[in-house]
Amino acid sequence: MKKIIASLIAVMLCKNAFALAVNINEPRTITADKIEYDLKSDTIKTSGDTEIINKSGQRMTLTDSYITQQGTNMSGDDIKIWLGSHVYIESDNIVRDGDLTIARRALFTACDDCDKIGNAWSIWTYKIIHDLEDRMLRFYSPVLYTYEIPVMWLPYFEMPDPGIKYKTGFLMPDFGSTNKMGTQINVPFYVNFSDTHDMTLTFSYLTKENPLFQVQHRLNADHSEYRTSASFTRNKAGENRWHVFNDDVIELGENARATIFLERASDETYLQKYGFYNDQPYLDSGAKLEVFGQSSYVVADAHVFQELRKYSRTHATPDGNILPNIRATHQTAPLFEETYATFSADVLGISGDGTSTQRMIGDARITSPWTLWGGNRLTASLSARYDLYHFNNTEMVNGGMFSGFKNRFLPSGYLEWGLPMFRPAKKWTQIIEPRIRLTMMRKMDTEEFALDNDSAGTILTDATLFSDNRFAGLDLWENGTYADYGVRWVAFSRDNKSIEVFLGQSYDFTDRPAIDLNSGFHNGLSDYVGRISYNNNKWLNFSTRFRLNQDNMELRHVESSARIGKSGNFLNIGHIWSQNMNVDLTQNVDINEAIIGAGVKLSDRWSVRWNSVYNIEAELFQRHSGGVFYNHPCYYLSLQYRHDNAIKADYVGNTTFQFKFGMAIDGQQY
Repeated sequence: MKKIIASLIAVMLCKNAFALAVNINEPRTITADKIEYDLKSDTIKTSGDTEIINKSGQRMTLTDSYITQQGTNMSGDDIKIWLGSHVYIESDNIVRDGDLTIARRALFTACDDCDKIGNAWSIWTYKIIHDLEDRMLRFYSPVLYTYEIPVMWLPYFEMPDPGIKYKTGFLMPDFGSTNKMGTQINVPFYVNFSDTHDMTLTFSYLTKENPLFQVQHRLNADHSEYRTSASFTRNKAGENRWHVFNDDVIELGENARATIFLERASDETYLQKYGFYNDQPYLDSGAKLEVFGQSSYVVADAHVFQELRKYSRTHATPDGNILPNIRATHQTAPLFEETYATFSADVLGISGDGTSTQRMIGDARITSPWTLWGGNRLTASLSARYDLYHFNNTEMVNGGMFSGFKNRFLPSGYLEWGLPMFRPAKKWTQIIEPRIRLTMMRKMDTEEFALDNDSAGTILTDATLFSDNRFAGLDLWENGTYADYGVRWVAFSRDNKSIEVFLGQSYDFTDRPAIDLNSGFHNGLSDYVGRISYNNNKWLNFSTRFRLNQDNMELRHVESSARIGKSGNFLNIGHIWSQNMNVDLTQNVDINEAIIGAGVKLSDRWSVRWNSVYNIEAELFQRHSGGVFYNHPCYYLSLQYRHDNAIKADYVGNTTFQFKFGMAIDGQQY
């Protein structure tokens, strides 16, 4: 019999015509061999092959169906309900009774047509119940099939229907193993409060240690977001070990923002031992308030630190807590031509170990850039800065402790010239630019500086040249007059390939009060610094920074990195080498480390990745990790390992293995 297409009947059907659909919309079209509509009972009866398609494009195929007008009851045979592009339920018989839809002798899969050889996974069950009220699919006596092969049976299993984006319940567990704490089984439980508020609770069972409890909390409000992660365990030695990380960002209108951050751990090795460590040397807790305008910026922040390094107190490492730190800057509109003025202020307090330092800094600067004939660029700048310090039992760089006030006036200025010269061409455009800056400062005595402050010394690099103050921070200050000069050559092509080469040097006209042999600075001529980079915009990106001895051009320092390859096939190489002189504050050991990472895409779905940090000087791996990854449209799995050779207090590097498996339904992972 010729099929009857009844599009107009769609308006007579309820919006819940089939509850298992992802989005429950009014059907648009019913196609069947025969359709009967009973006006008295407001029911539809179809005979033969029937297809129902709703407004969202979801469809149901069945035979001999019966549907009430309000959709509270429905039945049919040989039913297949499509819940997504690759998701369907197939059943011999489905009956709808109120909010419950019952499918008997049913097959559920989210892998239709994902593989030519068959469904990657499917679940056969003698009964599926879908509850429209809580949007859950409940499987009774389900059997999991992988490529038509039965692999696992469960007495009961439930999951949210594919139309649910968030649902409270257990997530897929993952497994790990370490040589120090044995096998670790992580069982996560997801709690959904709303579309913008959720939490994950994880119970971790360890065979050689007591259980570990973890929590992750996430909340997005209208103008703020809150993130918290924490863990706790009471180990077999009877110690309570824990960590708390928190990061909150609150927008206070269009021109202000507040940040609250917390990083704390029970001890210096807990994060490393339990896998929460990210190479951070210390933990930072505090708050920050930012106010910004079109040409002004003010930030106030406070920091309380927790040290994680075994040895940290050296002349180059500040310590103590920062309470408060307030910085403000304002840049004027052009006063004339392109000349502008900048005003800045800084208030800082550092306290710890019975010592404290408070400072106030005010700085005013006028900068005047000019473009002259022939493309010559000239920039002149004058600055006046005044500092007021209060020290309490503070160690000074010349030795001894000091309490009381110190002040200083720091006038400075610079004159900079540059001439970029262009040479356009069809294939490559080249730019060569010589650059010179003469900086003049007041000569200062070292006795005016405290040992522990916000400055951590200075190291000559290509980034240090042409800066107002070559020290990191504001407390330590350059002395006298010096000149920076260098030349930069750049070439770039129409297809976005680029090459850059830079070489420069610094010259001190006055003797430096103290010279760190590892810094690259000397009285008079400094070492040479430079950089080289190349990017072909396809498969190679390379860059290196280096320092050469000013007497014999011997290499003193080099940092290089390269990425070779593209997409999933790549090789990352990094290397750092620095010659260390035997001085009081450093060990006479050269820094020589290599970082190597590689990825191989074995197929569209299989890949292998590996990363390592190798200490060439000590001839050992500091850390290496790798894994095998498989990403299928319907599921994913990975086997990863990590080995750490760090030794610190009660932590001795360990090896960790982790296995993860999860299913995906229409792109959403479970």
